[in-house]
Amino acid sequence: MSEQILSVRDAIMQRRSIKKFNGQPVEREDLMAIIDDAVWAPNHGNREPWRLVVACGKEIVDLHHLLRDLTIPKWQELSSEDLAKQMMKFTLPGGYAFVIVPEDARQKERLEDYAAASTFIQNIQLLAWDRGIGSCWKTPAFLDNPKFREALKVQPGERVIAMLQVGYFDEVPKGRERKQAAEIVTVFGE
Repeated sequence: MSEQILSVRDAIMQRRSIKKFNGQPVEREDLMAIIDDAVWAPNHGNREPWRLVVACGKEIVDLHHLLRDLTIPKWQELSSEDLAKQMMKFTLPGGYAFVIVPEDARQKERLEDYAAASTFIQNIQLLAWDRGIGSCWKTPAFLDNPKFREALKVQPGERVIAMLQVGYFDEVPKGRERKQAAEIVTVFGE
């Protein structure tokens, strides 16, 4: 694999949320290197208010079983083909990172921590993109399921804020238009 080394602007403008992964696994060392760089996200008081649970090796099969059990009702009654089709959204990504933050009782700190973790997640996405690895940041309801929290060893006072699917892909989705500065900016005093 060769690194692309994109400019910051190119990485921001070219990155896409990948939903159609090709099933190629992401090596743990690649994901860990991305995370090592992503921690340079700005965060108030240098609290680094995040921790991750990752799956990108042999443990991914156990994660697939957990996701199947939590998200596909009556999966035991499905044919193996129908189950495989429904599981593709979970089995085609080459890895996962679940981002967990503390839920500080103080609103200001809680919001700062969430904002910092969001920039950390964006860093992961941009750094992965630069390595040719796609990602999709998801917030499915099962992140709050007690069985899921238990499986990830989420402690009281913590919250899973993101399921980040990562992996390789065969085609880049077309980008959607974004609002221009003139549409979202009000000049102070006007």
